Amino acid sequence: MCRSIKTLRPPYTDTVTHDDVHAAALQYVRKISGFRAPAAHNEQAFSRAVEAVAAATADLLGTIEVRAPRAGRAAG
Repeated sequence: MCRSIKTLRPPYTDTVTHDDVHAAALQYVRKISGFRAPAAHNEQAFSRAVEAVAAATADLLGTIEVRAPRAGRAAG
């Protein structure tokens, strides 16, 4: 899995920006495609994949329900 993608949901991250979501999506697409940067003929497909993953990520983060605080962290 992509070890450099950080957890973006509370309580691990208090605020998540569009840039955070986009960076995670980019890292994921890079990992599964095997390309750090796509060739010119694949650039559009690569960009669409990044946007689709970012949208799915934003949807997930906007709809999941976190019920218990992370161990060792006070509920707030």
